[in-house]
Amino acid sequence: MDVTIPTTLWDEDSDAVITSWLVSDGAAVNEGDLIAEIMVEKIQHEIHAPKTGTISISQAVEAVVAKGGTIGSIA
Repeated sequence: MDVTIPTTLWDEDSDAVITSWLVSDGAAVNEGDLIAEIMVEKIQHEIHAPKTGTISISQAVEAVVAKGGTIGSIA
């Protein structure tokens, strides 16, 4: 399952910047765990794991990602 930037957090077409990953690539995560933080228009948002599994990070800290863009996956 892909981990994506939410499309409902803001109305504008602004991109998000990944400010931190709170888990390491390959870490086990549980559904609902806080796994990353993003910044959009000077507002910090949290990204939570959409399911339980092992995370694979595909976007680094400071990467700019569009709404709905994939930042990792959980298998």
